[in-house]
Amino acid sequence: MAACILSKLMIFLSLICIISNAHLQSKEDGFISVSISEKGLEFLKDLLTEKAVSSLTPLELSPIEKTVRILLIGRVKIVLSNIIIYHIDVPYSNVEVGDDEITISALKATANLSMDWKYTYQNWFVEVSDQGKASVEVEDMKVGMKVSLKNQGGALKLSLEDSKCDIEDVDIKMDGGASWLYQGVVDAFSDHIESAVENGILKKLTEGISKIGSLLQSLPTEIKVDDTSALNVTFVSDPIFSDSSVGFIINGLFVPMNGALTTPYRHQISQASVPCYTPARMIAMSLHEDVFNSASLVYFNAGLMQWRVDRIPDQSLLNTTEWKEVVPQLYEHFPNAGMVLDILVTSPPFVHVFDGEMEATINTDVTIDVVSDAEVIPVACGSVVISASGSVDIAGNNLTGGIELDKFNLSAKWSKIGDLQIDDIKPVISEVLDDVLLPRLNQLLVQGFPLPLIHGFTVEDAEIVYSDSVITVCSDVAFAEDYKLPAKYSISDIFPFRLFM
Repeated sequence: MAACILSKLMIFLSLICIISNAHLQSKEDGFISVSISEKGLEFLKDLLTEKAVSSLTPLELSPIEKTVRILLIGRVKIVLSNIIIYHIDVPYSNVEVGDDEITISALKATANLSMDWKYTYQNWFVEVSDQGKASVEVEDMKVGMKVSLKNQGGALKLSLEDSKCDIEDVDIKMDGGASWLYQGVVDAFSDHIESAVENGILKKLTEGISKIGSLLQSLPTEIKVDDTSALNVTFVSDPIFSDSSVGFIINGLFVPMNGALTTPYRHQISQASVPCYTPARMIAMSLHEDVFNSASLVYFNAGLMQWRVDRIPDQSLLNTTEWKEVVPQLYEHFPNAGMVLDILVTSPPFVHVFDGEMEATINTDVTIDVVSDAEVIPVACGSVVISASGSVDIAGNNLTGGIELDKFNLSAKWSKIGDLQIDDIKPVISEVLDDVLLPRLNQLLVQGFPLPLIHGFTVEDAEIVYSDSVITVCSDVAFAEDYKLPAKYSISDIFPFRLFM
């Protein structure tokens, strides 16, 4: 039964710590908030009550030895050994959230024990001894603990504030021995067995809380996304407790793998996610638009937003003959020559979220190159400002995205072949954007990045809500029935991030 309490807390805290801990430039900045609702807490409680009791059983208790005086018999030395709790049942459990702490309790729990007994009776004339086995049922057991969660230097500190285990009744059934022994054991050892069970469970409870606390403190401060970036998810404040939920605010920005990133972002989230009530969901995760903008900045600074295009669906566009009517001077200088296009994003793409929608602005340079005698010769360059509508979606446990071209503005930047007629070039550039640039960006965006969930858990019936500057993922979670929780978490177990771009 203590196992169910420990395991409830393990999963609850695992979900928390997966969305925590990374390098933080400012204690004031938080761009992701997470709210675990009452429904979510109940799900975690019920799941672990059902599945994790086995982590405590079997539990071996210390032997009990006592000499008792039995009426008409005299002094009898009795030893109980090999005392094993082999089964625990928890019909009722509860999680309550206070002002700054969480109370977890189990009521009307029962435990089944097996043990060996041995007695030795000696009088003036003879010494008699016997041994056998006994079964014990502990009934109406109440177990509770109170824990606090605090932000300590960007990490989560777990403290056990109080714990208790109370047993109302013990039923002992013996196999073998004389009838006079039964009542003697019941009278002499009920309190000792109660105390042994209570102390054994509380000891395991304390050890478990200590291990979970050590796990939280040992988590890495940056979670690798790929070779270019990491996710900065350090707590920026203490958890936010309400009557029906627990909320967390974390930094949540992307940072480069090779060092800290100085960003201009200051429009952070100042409160925990608003729970999703239509219908009620287990978790609500709100991401400020600057989470996406920080990723944009990291990959832009890494030089990953430039492409040379030598293959397109309409391959004829990459020959000067096709441009003969649009840019006649290009054909005159390089008749029937092959072409390539160099696309360079000139500043980090900017994402903005509105009520019900999302948009992106992308500034690019498109350079027209001619291939002559295996030499690539730049001949002209245009500046393109792209306005695109965006959206995010859930694919498995990944937050993915996509963009569509709304409009673009084209202006000449320089030319080695005379003046360019922008209106004549626009249809060609539009085709290149639709057929080349946006599909390449979407190939990256569709991979997305995993939501912070522990292995074995999956989002279910997720809904995306767009509001001013914020995207909120409202979701239930499910647990794979055939998945076994790892006995010891490794970093790869806890943080299943894969390639993003």
